[in-house]
Amino acid sequence: MTEHIIRLLNRHLSGYEVRTVERLGEGQDNAVYEVNGELVIRQSKAEAPDERREAVEREAALLMVVSDLSPLPVPRPMFVDEEAGVFAYRKLPGRPLKFHPVKEPACLAAPLGDFLSRLHTAPVERMEAFVPRDIYPLSELREEAEGHYRDIVAQVPPTARRQIEKFLAAESPPDPDQETLTFCHNDLGSEHLLVDVEASALTGVIDWTDAAIADPAYDLALVFRDLGPEIYERTLAHYEGSHDDTGHERAVFYARCALLEDIAYGLRTGIRPYADAGLAHLGHTFA
Repeated sequence: MTEHIIRLLNRHLSGYEVRTVERLGEGQDNAVYEVNGELVIRQSKAEAPDERREAVEREAALLMVVSDLSPLPVPRPMFVDEEAGVFAYRKLPGRPLKFHPVKEPACLAAPLGDFLSRLHTAPVERMEAFVPRDIYPLSELREEAEGHYRDIVAQVPPTARRQIEKFLAAESPPDPDQETLTFCHNDLGSEHLLVDVEASALTGVIDWTDAAIADPAYDLALVFRDLGPEIYERTLAHYEGSHDDTGHERAVFYARCALLEDIAYGLRTGIRPYADAGLAHLGHTFA
C-alpha cells in the first residue's frame, strides 16, 4: 500500500516527497492512511471499480459543499483519483474522541448543537443532489439488533442482559415520516469527532461516507450513545432543529441498536476499541 500511495501522490502532487506512511484505521467502507503527518488518504474498500468511483466522487463533491456549510472544520479534498477509489485532504487538527476522552465533555455540547443545527436545517432539495435517502424501517433495525445481541451475549455482563432483552422484546417506535428527514452526517460516532484533548474543544468532523437525507434523531442518538444522556441533553439545549418526544424515543432506540452493532463489529473484526467502548456504554444506553 505504501508504494501505491507514493505512485498516487507522484501523479497528483508532483514533487511531493513521501517520508512516512501510517495506517490510521479502517471502517466498514474505507481504509485511512496518514502521509508525513500532514495528509490523509482515504481508500474506498468497494470491490467493484464502478462502486469505488461513485463512492469517492460523491463524497468529494459532498465535502466541498459541507466545508462551506459546517461551523466545524471538515476535510476538503486536495485531489480525487476515481480510478483508484482514493481522495486526499490535509489532516485536520485533533484526535478522535472515542480513543482520546476530553477532560470537560460538557464543553462539547454547544458546538455539537450548533453543528447539528446547521446540518439538519440545510435545504433538503439542495443536499439530496449529493447524498441518497436513507430510510430503514425501525422494526428491521430491531431484528438486526437481536442478531447482534446473539453474537455478543457471552461478552455482555449479566447485569446488562435483562435491560437489553427487555428492549429487544418491546415494539419499535413508529417510523419517522418523510417530512422529518433532513441532511445528516449519519455516522456521528465519537471516532469521527476530532478534539483538542487539553482544551476539551471540537476541532473537526470526519468520515462523511454515510451522509444522507435521513432521520435527524440518528445523529443525536450517537451523541446519546457515546457521550451519555447528560451531554445529549446539553446538546439539545443548543439545537435549533425539530426534536420532540417521538424524536427522543427514536434517538434512544437508535442508540441502543447502534451500540449492539458496534460491540458486534469490534468483536467480529478484532478492533477491540469499538467493542470495549460499547461495553463501557451499556449502562447509560440501556438505563
